[in-house]
Amino acid sequence: MSATFRLTLAQLNPSVGAIEANAALAYDAWTKGQAAGAQMVALTEMFITGYQTQDMVMKPAFYTAAMAAISALALRIVDGPALGIGGPCLQSGQLYNAYYILAEGKIAATVLKHDLPNEGVFDEKRIFAASPPQGPYRIGPLRIGSPICEDAWHPEVAETLAESGAQILLVPNGSPYHRDKADVRSALMVARVVETGLPLVYLNMIGGQDDQVFDGGSFVLNPGGALMAQLPQFLPAIAHIDFVETDDGWRALPAEKALLPETYEADYHAMVLSLRDYLGKTGFKKVLLGLSGGIDSALVAAIAADAIGPQNVRCVMLPSRYTSQSSLDDAAACARALGCQLDTVQISAPQDAATAALAHLFQDRPADVTEENLQSRLRGLLLMAMSNKFGEMLLTTGNKSEMAVGYCTIYGDMNGGYNPLKDLYKTRVFETCRWRNAAHRPWMLAPAGEVITTRIIDKPPSAELRPDQKDEDSLPPYPVLDAILDGLVDREASVADLVADGFDHATVMQVQHLLYISEYKRFQSAPGTRLTRRAFWMDRRYPIANRWRDQG
Repeated sequence: MSATFRLTLAQLNPSVGAIEANAALAYDAWTKGQAAGAQMVALTEMFITGYQTQDMVMKPAFYTAAMAAISALALRIVDGPALGIGGPCLQSGQLYNAYYILAEGKIAATVLKHDLPNEGVFDEKRIFAASPPQGPYRIGPLRIGSPICEDAWHPEVAETLAESGAQILLVPNGSPYHRDKADVRSALMVARVVETGLPLVYLNMIGGQDDQVFDGGSFVLNPGGALMAQLPQFLPAIAHIDFVETDDGWRALPAEKALLPETYEADYHAMVLSLRDYLGKTGFKKVLLGLSGGIDSALVAAIAADAIGPQNVRCVMLPSRYTSQSSLDDAAACARALGCQLDTVQISAPQDAATAALAHLFQDRPADVTEENLQSRLRGLLLMAMSNKFGEMLLTTGNKSEMAVGYCTIYGDMNGGYNPLKDLYKTRVFETCRWRNAAHRPWMLAPAGEVITTRIIDKPPSAELRPDQKDEDSLPPYPVLDAILDGLVDREASVADLVADGFDHATVMQVQHLLYISEYKRFQSAPGTRLTRRAFWMDRRYPIANRWRDQG
């Protein structure tokens, strides 16, 4: 009979710093593998600490506690499968990103990471030491090589493992989501399979951590790149993968293949998961937000209701004398369709009081953006008061277009603890609302159907801070603005590049100016879901005081 090997993949959601809880989650996964007759249960990169820990992992008390938890867990891994689990490792005074193999009551092997990512959201070169490429370890009949995450994005580690006798590659990952990331991973892992001729298991964690979302999407490839198993994106999963030894080497047998979502669904699920985990991992059970009757706050309300249930979402309408009746009606319709509570707090009286208090200083100056921002800041003040009183996290609702050009009021509508739309351009906000109205999934906790009325989607965007105000009074039309921002922010294109693409030079210069002078606002803004490779925070780090401008 041919030799066989059952590998249990645990695509789970650890929490940063919850070392004991993560160890318990790991042991529970191990018991499931044991019950299924597995020879090994595999968890993801840095699972014991959660990921990313950033600088916290350099704190001796923290990495010592994590290593102690690994040692304690090893004592429990006795009668049953081996357990692979990621965590920090201190060797000869150097701190490594490691993958531990626990078996027979001890740490049977330790694999150290070689390629340390140092771009985008990753700074591992300042945290960990780089190890030389490692060899495989043996479990039962099988020699397994484990390139750790970034190790598999380059050929040398996988090739070294193949040359030193590995028969399959098991890649534990902490790989965060960005749009179309699944295609990038697939192409890279197919390249490793082609280069080595070995089956490959790509195992990724799930869960939200601050701005980052780990989306799972684990998969198994046979030589030639044949897809043998596909785990879902954004959902926890336990999968048992069977390998059999053939005349041509070890091969994975076919297993379940989940369908991966299209782009708008993937982005939406990322926003829901990141908000749910940000709240859960920071201790909040409820949220509130200002519901203006506009499209951005309506989408945030839907995301929040899908994340934690509409009964845990408080929507607040804060009308001024410039708020239209249609906005009041649209906000009420949205809250009603979602099933959320809607409260109303009038700001006209506080606005009059603040205006009167400043009148002796402002009397010789005409009304301008100061009075507009005063309304926004009064709303922010009142919403924060409600957040304090009710213990509900305030969500902010500005999209990436507004965050880019500063079309938002610091200490006003920027107030809040989290912003699901922070990396979603305005043009994508419209399409995402249309997608949500047409689609409903089991992981959504709000009702199906048109939860964001067509009138909200179709009406011209307005802050309603002065009579008949429209966003396009201050900004280029959003399709033009977003295309320019895609160039300046996401592609680091020059002004000349964009003019060559057909955009008006003066318009590009205006957008560039607004982008640079708004850096201080983004520096003080709430974290939000990362959806692209150039999100505002760790992906794009620009100085606040900056006098350079590309003149094109």
